[in-house]
Amino acid sequence: MEVKSVVLGVEGMTCNSCVQTIEQHVGRLNGIHSIKVSLEDKNAVIIYDSKLQTPATLQEAIYDMGFDATLADSNPQPLLLDTIFLTIPSQSSVTSKQICSVLLKSKGVVDVKMSSDQKTAVVTFVPSVVNGKQVMQMVPGVDLSISAPEVTPGTCESSSWSQASSLVLRLKVDGMTCHSCTSTIEGKIGKLQGIQRIKVSLDNQEAVVVYQPHLITAEEIKHQIEAAGFTASFKKQPKPLKLSAIDLERLRNTQTKGSETALKETSSMNDTKTVVLRIDGMHCNSCVLNIQSTVSALPSVTSIVVSLEKKSAIINYNPNLISIEVLKRAIEAVSPETFRVSLPEEYDRVALYPTLVSTLKSPHPALKDASQPLTQVVVINIEGMTCNSCVQSIEGVISQKAGVKSIRVSLTNHNGTIEYDPLQTCPEDLRSAVEDMGFDASLSAQPSPEVQLESHRTEPLSQVSPAHLVRQETKTVSKCYVQVTGMTCASCVANIERNLRREDGIHSILVALMAGKAEVRYNPAVIHPSAIAELIRELGFGATVMENYGEGDGILELVVRGMTCASCVHKIESTLMKTNGVLYCSVALATNKAHIKYDPEIIGPRDVIQVVKDLGFTTSLVKKDRSASHLDHKQEIRQWKRSFVVSLVFCIPVMGLMIYMMVMDSQLSDAHAHHNMSSEEMEALHSSMILEYQLLPGLSVMNFLSFLLCVPVQMFGGWHFYIQAYKAVKHKTANMDVLIVLATTIAFVYSLVVLLVAMAEKAKVNPVTFFDTPPMLFVFISLGRWLEHVAKGKTSEALARLISLQATEATIVTLGPDNVLLSEEQVDVELVQRGDIVKVIPGGKFPVDGRVIEGHSMVDESLITGEAMPVTKKPGNTVIAGSINQNGSLLISATHVGADTTLSQIVKLVEEAQTSKAPIQQFADKLSGYFVPCIVAVSVVTLFAWIIIGFVDFEIVEKYFLGYNKSISAAEVIIRFAFQASITVLCIACPCSLGLATPTAVMVGTGVGAQNGILIKGGEPLEMAHKVKVVVFDKTGTITHGTPEVTQVKFLVEGNQLPHNKMLAIVGTAESNSEHPLGAAITKYCKKELDTETLGTCTDFQVVPGCGISCKVTNIEQLLYRKNKMVEENNFKNVTLVKIEENMEESVQPALIIDAELPATRTSQKYSVLIGNREWMSRNGLVVKNEVDKAMMEHERRGRTAVLAAVDGVLCGLIAIADTVKPEAELAVYTLKSMGLEVVLMTGDNSKTARSIASQVGITKVFAEVLPSHKVAKVKQLQDEGKRVAMVGDGINDSPALAMANVGIAIGTGTDVAIEAADVVLIRDDLMDVVASIDLSRKTVKRIRINFVFALIYNLIGVPIAAGVFLPIGLVLQPWMGSAAMAASSVSVVLSSLLLKMYQKPSPEKLEFRARGQMRHKSPSEISVHIGIDETGTGSPKLSLMDRIINYSRASINSLFSDKRSVNSVVLSEPDKHSLLVGDFGEDDDTAL
Repeated sequence: MEVKSVVLGVEGMTCNSCVQTIEQHVGRLNGIHSIKVSLEDKNAVIIYDSKLQTPATLQEAIYDMGFDATLADSNPQPLLLDTIFLTIPSQSSVTSKQICSVLLKSKGVVDVKMSSDQKTAVVTFVPSVVNGKQVMQMVPGVDLSISAPEVTPGTCESSSWSQASSLVLRLKVDGMTCHSCTSTIEGKIGKLQGIQRIKVSLDNQEAVVVYQPHLITAEEIKHQIEAAGFTASFKKQPKPLKLSAIDLERLRNTQTKGSETALKETSSMNDTKTVVLRIDGMHCNSCVLNIQSTVSALPSVTSIVVSLEKKSAIINYNPNLISIEVLKRAIEAVSPETFRVSLPEEYDRVALYPTLVSTLKSPHPALKDASQPLTQVVVINIEGMTCNSCVQSIEGVISQKAGVKSIRVSLTNHNGTIEYDPLQTCPEDLRSAVEDMGFDASLSAQPSPEVQLESHRTEPLSQVSPAHLVRQETKTVSKCYVQVTGMTCASCVANIERNLRREDGIHSILVALMAGKAEVRYNPAVIHPSAIAELIRELGFGATVMENYGEGDGILELVVRGMTCASCVHKIESTLMKTNGVLYCSVALATNKAHIKYDPEIIGPRDVIQVVKDLGFTTSLVKKDRSASHLDHKQEIRQWKRSFVVSLVFCIPVMGLMIYMMVMDSQLSDAHAHHNMSSEEMEALHSSMILEYQLLPGLSVMNFLSFLLCVPVQMFGGWHFYIQAYKAVKHKTANMDVLIVLATTIAFVYSLVVLLVAMAEKAKVNPVTFFDTPPMLFVFISLGRWLEHVAKGKTSEALARLISLQATEATIVTLGPDNVLLSEEQVDVELVQRGDIVKVIPGGKFPVDGRVIEGHSMVDESLITGEAMPVTKKPGNTVIAGSINQNGSLLISATHVGADTTLSQIVKLVEEAQTSKAPIQQFADKLSGYFVPCIVAVSVVTLFAWIIIGFVDFEIVEKYFLGYNKSISAAEVIIRFAFQASITVLCIACPCSLGLATPTAVMVGTGVGAQNGILIKGGEPLEMAHKVKVVVFDKTGTITHGTPEVTQVKFLVEGNQLPHNKMLAIVGTAESNSEHPLGAAITKYCKKELDTETLGTCTDFQVVPGCGISCKVTNIEQLLYRKNKMVEENNFKNVTLVKIEENMEESVQPALIIDAELPATRTSQKYSVLIGNREWMSRNGLVVKNEVDKAMMEHERRGRTAVLAAVDGVLCGLIAIADTVKPEAELAVYTLKSMGLEVVLMTGDNSKTARSIASQVGITKVFAEVLPSHKVAKVKQLQDEGKRVAMVGDGINDSPALAMANVGIAIGTGTDVAIEAADVVLIRDDLMDVVASIDLSRKTVKRIRINFVFALIYNLIGVPIAAGVFLPIGLVLQPWMGSAAMAASSVSVVLSSLLLKMYQKPSPEKLEFRARGQMRHKSPSEISVHIGIDETGTGSPKLSLMDRIINYSRASINSLFSDKRSVNSVVLSEPDKHSLLVGDFGEDDDTAL
């Protein structure tokens, strides 16, 4: 029952007879209330019923008469309707049905409803077409009069007038999932005629509606909710509001009486009274607004001011129309019906008194009051106007807006006064419309004349003046920040912003989704931050006020050139400090830098720079380091590489010397043991060898060379170890560095001391030294450290990549009237201020988050959303910093700049995820923590034990001390033997092999991984991957290919009408001009099917974003002819081959193709092509049949995009396009499950698509519609359950989740950033490598453990032997044996690690063979889908006890009859709970043509 007005441009009228013809012809059409045609303006204004006519049908009607009609206004304006109550005379000769039909046939009458006693008619009419008097005279011979029957108060229920009063209806609404659902219902139902108020609660799943039953029925309301896609049922039968029928009737008559009765009421309206009522039970500002809006809607009330602080209401009313008791009941009836109303004691006796009504207010106050609901005035403060053209531009644009009656803009007062219709627009809309033009606009809180008058009247009653409150409001505007949780998408943001802007006292609100933060500017006199947080909580979100949130101040670092002395500094500082909005300024002459703090609400960085420039100095921003160089490990990498190279250079010769020394020592010891050689012979042998040649007595060539090679390593190679060991000891801890330093230092010092002693004694036999130990140790350790830092450096490069995505410059434009471009300038991205208009050209990056104000384009947002499809952007849409504009130029208004942009938030997320993960301490480091002190203790004990034993029983020492010389005293021999034993302990226990155990296995493991296409970054991910219990897969680009492909083509016309090849050629050619991924997929498919690289010619190409394309296609005959020629030739060749084989003599004709036509026989034909969705087809007048629509819906249910194609006005094809699942995905998921891992699918896509993909690959747990920031929360949630999580992803939006997961696995074809943020990178785009990476990790960790056994076994057995525990049984170790054991442990560890080179990754063929018959698609009932960040899955319904018994018994019987654990017997652990209830999901039985 909605009546609208539309303006159509009419061309071709020549005289007044044309005008009359159009008016008569169109006026006769059904549903037309009025038509006025203007010959001068060349247009027609038509008032019509929107249920019976549309602008298109009216256009067609005029067009059929031979005139050209164009739609001047694309949005027809809804008209306000009026209602009149008519009494039918009891002695009337005409029945009420006849009266109804006569009225309904009359122009201007929209609806007629009769009361139950058939005595009263409620007539709804269009006041601009017909008035009340004319309606009364429409039925000839019947005297209809406007009146109300006498009904005593309180008899509302029994009276026929219960129909006319307002009713409250409670409905249960199912199917609502988020706040955008509640907004949809409130928006749709609230617009219906007869609906006074509606409140929808998501928590209670109900809607409360106050409506007028004479205008709309409860059934209609329910039907409208169901039409919006929800299921509705009545909770309670409608009940009337608690006002008596007579009051309502009086109110209604007052509302509907036109100007003809206004003068009669003037005298009665002069007799107004004021009352003060006490109201208990108000909690917040929304209670105040509810009471004010409900009571002020009663025409008998001229004004109402409610005070929350005073708990009172000052009401100005007409006592002739309403009583105080009724007013009290009216307030008590306001939702939530918990208010208690009473008269204050001091006003009991003088509650009412006549109010002075100023004659200045209006000569006819009644007239004013009658029209008041239809016109209100608002004053908007406008900053930024410079000249009269700004004034004209604002007046021109705003006056065109729906509902604006008049506008006056004052340049001097910086404001605009707007008269508007509150039913069609609101002050906030008008303010934002002015803001959208590039001016700063705020709502003025100056009291209107009426408000001032009220305060004047009420002064004697109450000391608080409302005008005083209002004036106070303009003085202070405060700002607060609220942390908001539970937001999942942009509709949540819009919902919060829309609802809070309506609240009294809130000037503006800006919500950032990624930061989860709302910035609110409010009036502290009206509302406070905790109340704002409460309002957000009422909308269903979590909200807490952020105390002391110091982001209010902006900080600016500038380089200022041209300063010469201190006076320049003073000049800049004093000028800036005088500038409004600058809070602090400090300028340093020495560094030429200025540090400025400012309030971004008042002034921006460009304004500050301009102030400095105006003083005559040149200034520029201090460039921020965008490379995140502080996060790379380049310095450490260089340091360890240098350490390794130095050690290696000196180690190689030492190794050679050591091997030689070991061989020689063994020969000597053998000779000594068998006593075959005297001391003289031994000395002769020593001196005969070159290396044993003594340069000085006691100093051999070998020892001298070893010493020279060892010193540089000890000094330079070991420098960092000494520093770290010193720091560790200082903090009373012992790590591997301490043991390394201890072993190398003691070995070096001992060798040096022994050498010096030998030289002092002029020994003939050269002493045994340990100069070989330090170089070997340092080589292995520094190599391990170097490799470790290289891997660490890689992870931090991710942040550098992310930061480099940010645009460095922005093009800021200045717009004139009608968005005319006045100027543009390139500025640094840090200088973009909120509210700036930024221009982004095709191919450019968006520098900041913003809202599109002009232009249409496709934008690649895969950066944030991870979805491959570009998104259409038109005015009003939001854009994200870092995303790439594809084809059209856009103007955007900046909403979030600097650190608030979504990209900055993602950088912060990755940074936090990387820093919050504590690195796992290597097993070796932990071990050496206990190992070092123990070995040192054992060494010390050994030293003292042998000293004691030596002095007690010298013979033992004498027997086993190699090279014992009688010339040396016994005490010296004992000390040297004890020292040798303790050194041997330190040497054999040297953690060299411990240091090698992990790095060598990691090196080989990562090397083998790289050969197999798996890059593993260091030991930590390798170690962690084998502990993983849950594998989380991203959908787009991971489980699926990430690019759309044609999966099915359904031909809707017979082949003889339009051959299939021809249709493919036409459609492929049409889409070849499209840049949309869907278009590219269609063209690719057509080229493949036709086996060609070139297609026909496409002209008149037009694209409508979100709908489809239209174009003309020519030159496809040549293409088809070539195709057919090739088929013919192939057929001929095949036939010839057969003929040769079978020796056939008769000639064979080549098979002819129906489509084959010579190009010469026909001139090139032109085809008109339409490709797009249902809406595009219906817009172009094509009807989509039911079976086609069903086929489309089936494809959409399976997560595909269905596209229709029409050639020359005939629907000829349905093309299904989808992001297809990778072929190996199902096997990979099955194998991971068989390895004992839980597999989860996580995607930002909708639940329908996610469920479809999951069923195809066999995943039963799905998280759908998850934002990047929430992906991190989901991973954290799984980790909090005590599970180790591996995340497999590809896009930048996965980076935070990859960094947060215990192991991040990135698909190699994904973006650089994800690859850098991940711990494991799969070079090949193959999901089987996920299986291989976890398998390799398990094998490597197993190898590391074996290495530790090798490393420790030498220590556990060697240390006691070295300490001389087994000396009594003749088992003794010399220092060289200790060195050999140490070397052997190192060699065995390296050899053990090298065995990993034999690793073969699991082959898909073997796995497929093993999984044969056990993989199957999951049915929808088996898949549990969790939406957003919620906990509960919309999974399987609960089964009854009987169903469960049947299932389990069936499973038991199956297991009895099967000899193996077949797939049926697996049911025991995971029964297919719904196979009895739901049909098998089955595979796709579609055939792609």
